[in-house]
Amino acid sequence: MKEFWVYTGLRIVLFLASLAIVVGVWFLIAGEAPLFWAVIIAFLVSGIGSYFLLNIPRARFAQRVERRAERMTSKIEEMRTKEDADDA
Repeated sequence: MKEFWVYTGLRIVLFLASLAIVVGVWFLIAGEAPLFWAVIIAFLVSGIGSYFLLNIPRARFAQRVERRAERMTSKIEEMRTKEDADDA
């Protein structure tokens, strides 16, 4: 569960940093920054940035999910085997 919160927190921080940069640059160039378009651009920038910058936390989170799925699969198989043995 820790990996989920680390990855999610980093995504939020990356989005907020992207938003701050987009709004700052837009404000310096145009004197005003439309919030709707700044959020859309920041969302795209942070999405692309997270693909490259957050590769390690994303891989750790994926490994955690995979291990959990394997444990659940083995428990289900164990329960099926026990049921089959009880039925016999």
